[in-house]
Amino acid sequence: MSKPNYTGTYHMVEQENMDAYLTGLDVNIALRKIVCMLTPTKEITHDPETGAMKIKTVTTFKNFNMDFIIGKEFTEDLGIVDGRTCQTTVDWDGDKLVCVQRGEKEGRGWTHWLEGDKLHLEMRVQGIVAKQVFKKAD
Repeated sequence: MSKPNYTGTYHMVEQENMDAYLTGLDVNIALRKIVCMLTPTKEITHDPETGAMKIKTVTTFKNFNMDFIIGKEFTEDLGIVDGRTCQTTVDWDGDKLVCVQRGEKEGRGWTHWLEGDKLHLEMRVQGIVAKQVFKKAD
């Protein structure tokens, strides 16, 4: 069975528990306040044939790019987020994309999945879960 194609532009419409998640990453209070006010856009390019994926998170504050091959571990520079690097693998779990980030923080990673025109993102660190929902642009 073929996997869904995540290609598209998605605008955030919901967010919950972001401050607690950022606290779990040891992000300082000033930066947490800024991040919690942002409404990011995700620009995703996905080639289902090769497994290549690019996720660009665009905000009025800073942008973050993540380029990877699904199923292949890589070193991810999260300096823009919390000053760390980690060994990252993004792989399929059914129709969901599951990211595991091995490094200083236990249980760090995220899951993306599609439901209709909505892109869901669940971010995890040390048992703390934050959620964001994005709506696909027309």
